[in-house]
Amino acid sequence: MVYDPAKANPLHGNPLLSRDDVERAVLDLFNPLLPYFSESGARVRLGAAGAIFDHAAADLEGFARPLWGIVPFAAGGGNFPHWDIYRRGLANGTNPDHPDYWGDVADRNQRLVELAAIGLAVAMVPEHIWDPLDNKAKSGIGAYLLRARERDYVDNNWKFFRVLVDLGLERVGIAFDHSKTEAYLDEIEAFDIGGGWYRDGPVRRADHYIPFAMHFYGLIYTVLAKGDDARKARLRQRAQEFTADIRHWFGADGAALAYGRSQTYRFAAGGFWGALALADLDALPWGEIKGYYLRHLRWWSRWPIADRDGVLSVGYGYPNLLMSESYNSPGSPYWAMKVFLPLALGADHPFWQAEEIEAPIFDEPIALEKPGMVAMHTSGNTVILASGQEHDKMRGSHEKYSKFAYSTRYAFNIEANDRHFDAAGFDNMLGLSDDGVHFRMRETLEEAMIVADRLYSRWKPWPDVTVETWLIPANPWHIRVHRLVTPRSLMTTEGGFAISRADFGRDRQEEGPGRATWLGQTDVSTILDLSETPRDGRAHAAIANTNLLHARAILPQLRATLSAGETVLITAVLALPLGGDADKALAAPPSRPDLASLERLFRDEGRRIAVFDLT
Repeated sequence: MVYDPAKANPLHGNPLLSRDDVERAVLDLFNPLLPYFSESGARVRLGAAGAIFDHAAADLEGFARPLWGIVPFAAGGGNFPHWDIYRRGLANGTNPDHPDYWGDVADRNQRLVELAAIGLAVAMVPEHIWDPLDNKAKSGIGAYLLRARERDYVDNNWKFFRVLVDLGLERVGIAFDHSKTEAYLDEIEAFDIGGGWYRDGPVRRADHYIPFAMHFYGLIYTVLAKGDDARKARLRQRAQEFTADIRHWFGADGAALAYGRSQTYRFAAGGFWGALALADLDALPWGEIKGYYLRHLRWWSRWPIADRDGVLSVGYGYPNLLMSESYNSPGSPYWAMKVFLPLALGADHPFWQAEEIEAPIFDEPIALEKPGMVAMHTSGNTVILASGQEHDKMRGSHEKYSKFAYSTRYAFNIEANDRHFDAAGFDNMLGLSDDGVHFRMRETLEEAMIVADRLYSRWKPWPDVTVETWLIPANPWHIRVHRLVTPRSLMTTEGGFAISRADFGRDRQEEGPGRATWLGQTDVSTILDLSETPRDGRAHAAIANTNLLHARAILPQLRATLSAGETVLITAVLALPLGGDADKALAAPPSRPDLASLERLFRDEGRRIAVFDLT
C-alpha cells in the first residue's frame, strides 16, 4: 500500500511556478475544510484532539486561519466563492445569543490571536466580509473586536494582534483609543536587538516567529496603516537588514530550517518572502525573493502533510502529535496560509514578473551573530550550528532550541521517552545519565558567546556538573568540543544527524571504536570521535515518529561511560546526500582542534550572543 500523495497533500501535482499556480493552491487547501463548517458558519472543528484552550476557541481558529490566504487571494482579484459562509459565521460567532458564539474575550486568550485574521480581512477586503452585512451584524462584530482590543495580550508577537484588529476597525470607521495601538507598537520595537533581529518578547530566543510574525506583521503595518512614517521606515529598514541573514535558514531546494517551536505551521516560514513583496521591499533582487518563495512552496508539495481528506495535519513532514505544542489544535496548521500574502499584488508587480533566480552559493561558513548561529551551505543541505538560545517551558524545548546543529534536509528528532536512556536518539545532542534510565541534555545556559564563525556555551545538566561546548564549522563537517567536569560517573551518548530508514533492512551500518555510520538509500550520516580515548560507535535506530520529516529514522552515535573528574570529548559530524561529495568528505575527516587555542580565542575576543544577553 502507498500513502497516496494526491490525497495526503492538496498541493501535490501543482507545479507552483506562477501566480496562477499559487492562486490554485489557496483553493486546493481551503476546499477540504468545507464539510467541517458548522451550519452557522462560525465553527470549524477538524478533529477530536484538544489544545490548552477551550473547544470554542479552537473552532474559531479553524474558522479564522484560512483567512490568511483567502484575504490576499481576494484582494488581488481572486474569486473566492464562499464569502457567504464567512459573513454568516462572523455575525453568528460574535453574537452572545447564538449557540455557536465564540465565547467572551479575556486577557491573554487564544481568541485574541485569531481575531487578527479577521482584522486583516476587514482592513483589506471589506467589500467581501463587511460591507454586505446588515447594521445589526456590524454592530455586534464591531463591539466584539472593541472588547478584544482592550484586553491584555501576551508580551511577544501577540502585541501585533491588537494592531491588526485596529487596522480593520479604522478601515470601516469604528473609533477606538489609538494610544493603546501606539503603546504596543513601541513595546514591539523594544524587542529589537539589531541587525534586523528581534527577540520574541523578553526571552532568550529568536526563532521563526521573527520572520513569520514580527517582520510579517510589521510589513503589513507599513502597507495598511495611515501615517506613522518614521516607524514604517524603521520597520522596513530592519526587514532589509534581516533578509541578509534569514536567507541562510533556507536550503537550495526550498526547505526551511526546522528550528524552534510551532513547526506545524509549515510553509508559514515562507511568509516573510511574501511580506517583502507586499511591502514592495526589494531587499534582494526580485528574482531571488521569488525563488526563495516558490521553492519553499514546491518543497512542501512533496510531503504527506494532510490527512486522507486533504485537511492539514498537526505535524511536520507527516501527521505527528509528538512534536506539537500544547497550543496546537487541529486548526492550528492553517497558519501556513500566511505564505499567500503576495497574492494581494497584481500580476504586473515585479515580484510576479521576475524570473526565478537560484539561491546564491555560499562556500564559506556564515556567522549569524545576533541569534548565535553559524550557517554552512553543503550539498543539498544547509546546516546551522546553534548556541545561545533556550526555552525551558514547553515539551521538547531542548530539542527545538538547544541542539548543537539543525538542518534543512534532516530536521530534528523529539525524544519520546525520558526514562529510557539506551533508546534515546540524541541527534546533534550530548545525552547524559547518572543512573542509566533518566537523562539530561543541553537545556538552559549559563553563558553563550561567538567569535567569527565559532560558538561557545556553558551549561549545567545538574547543579554539580558543568559542560563547556565549542562548535567549529569544517564544511561539510562540523566539530564539537565538550569539556565535562563531574563529581560522579556519567554515561554519555552523542548523536549525529538522523536520516530516513528504509524497509527490509536495506540500509547499511558501520560501527566500531570511535566511529559509526549509516548508509541509507539516499543519504549518509556519520559521527567520528576525535577524542584521545575513542568512544564506542553505534548505528542506532530511533524510536518511530520522533523525527520531524521521517516516521522511521536512523542515526549514528558515540557512547562512553565517563569517570568522575574532567573529561574532554571531541566529535566530528557529517551528513550528506549519497554521491561524490559525500565520498570525498568521508575520505577527508577534519583534524582535532587545539582546546587551549579555543580557550584563548574566546577569552580574548568572545562576544556574548545578543539574543542570550537578556538584561
